[in-house]
Amino acid sequence: LRKAALWGASMDRDKRRLSGVLSSLSLFCVILDLQLHGLSAANHAEIEGHLEMGRKLLAAGQLAEALTHYHAAVDGDPNNYLTYYKRAAVYLAMGKFRSALPDLSRAIQLKPDFLAARLQRGNILLKQGDVQEARQDFLSVLQSSPNNEEAQSQLERVQEVERNVGGASEAYERRDYYGAIALLEKVIEFSPWDPSARELRAECYLQVGELSNAVQDLKPTTKLRNDNRAAFLKLSKLYYSMGEHGESLSQVRECLKLDQDDKECFSHYKQVKKLSRQLEMAEELIREQRYEDAIEKFEASVKTEPRVEVYSTRAKERICHCLSKSQRTEEAILVCTEAHQRDPQNPLILRDRAEAYILNEEYEKAVEDLLQAKELDGESEEIKEGLERAQKLLKQSKKRDYYKILGVKRNANKQEVIKAYRKLAQQWHPDNFQSEEEKKEAEKKFIDIAAAKEVLTDPEMRQKVDAGEDPLDPENQQGSGHHQQWPFEFNPFGSGNYQFKFNYH
Repeated sequence: LRKAALWGASMDRDKRRLSGVLSSLSLFCVILDLQLHGLSAANHAEIEGHLEMGRKLLAAGQLAEALTHYHAAVDGDPNNYLTYYKRAAVYLAMGKFRSALPDLSRAIQLKPDFLAARLQRGNILLKQGDVQEARQDFLSVLQSSPNNEEAQSQLERVQEVERNVGGASEAYERRDYYGAIALLEKVIEFSPWDPSARELRAECYLQVGELSNAVQDLKPTTKLRNDNRAAFLKLSKLYYSMGEHGESLSQVRECLKLDQDDKECFSHYKQVKKLSRQLEMAEELIREQRYEDAIEKFEASVKTEPRVEVYSTRAKERICHCLSKSQRTEEAILVCTEAHQRDPQNPLILRDRAEAYILNEEYEKAVEDLLQAKELDGESEEIKEGLERAQKLLKQSKKRDYYKILGVKRNANKQEVIKAYRKLAQQWHPDNFQSEEEKKEAEKKFIDIAAAKEVLTDPEMRQKVDAGEDPLDPENQQGSGHHQQWPFEFNPFGSGNYQFKFNYH
């Protein structure tokens, strides 16, 4: 009995303890429920705050800031379909259509009857050229809303794109490249983010020799496809073949950024880099007026790239320029003539050959070249000024040519001028002649020789002569306010006592 009484007392104590624990547990659950409700309310308010800030920033055009708030809203409530849809709208506003697609798909997954999201996704898919998937979205919209005008219109565009893609492929196969280009124009109008349509049109342009248009179509595909090394390499080779070595180098570097071990890109990179360095160094040498060294670099560039004609043609043009500038007239005329045959529409070649003709005293040919250069580039002040100068020189050559009087080249230095003068002065000195008639003829020659010597040894007067003016021509002195007198003492060898004073009034 005593044991039974003790057992009963123990059971009462256990019941009291259990009752106390249950009572405490109940109180804990109530407190926890209140805390969770408070946290949920706070979290909901925070999400609403992010959504509101995102809306305001989006309206203000601050897209990156708006996106940050929508990220926070999605993280706070990953099951809210509207939040995904709003974030997709920001991505689209930023031009990040690839990032918008997963958000739209998630919104549709959470709410399959969300027609606005389906329409938006269908539009993106159509722009990407994914016509089969786009069709499914537009059909789904029409099943729920048969009179939806946008879905009907877009479905018709899907069908038109499909027809034109098929027609373009057939035209390409039968080598009707312009026909294919016309159809692909319509495809790209509705599917501007479709890389395959642009790639096919680029290939058509290549087949008809329109390289610049091919480049314009290939450029966007480097962004429309991930890791598009093939497009970067193709662009680089296209630019290279067009003579744009700098842009070619830029594109092949983009390829190597994606994979520095790409063998094709690295091989092409080495070739372009070598040629670019040679051409850049040659141009730098021209700026430094080191024309002989520049010629060597241009000749080396032709050896580096003998197959692409545009580089050898350019090298000829620049060598022509260097020869003209270094006053190697005969060589300049030969090389410039060859360069002109290669590139007859290049006004710079005609300009440089005209300079060589002027140095060679072939003024009519110089005028002819500069007139043609002006037709090709009527805006060039350099060509206009060169033409005026050549015309003056031509006019002057028909009157008094001081270089011809002394028998020296236009690039003769002062010592050569004086040497020629002394030789002719000795030959035509009036003391050397007996008869009055011969003496008068000698005096006339002697005056011309002396005048030529004085003009060509005076830097200011010689500059005027080289510009096509005659500093001793009375016409050029009108309006100057004064007349110049030129005293010449014609007795450089100490024989005779002739002294002439000329007054060109």
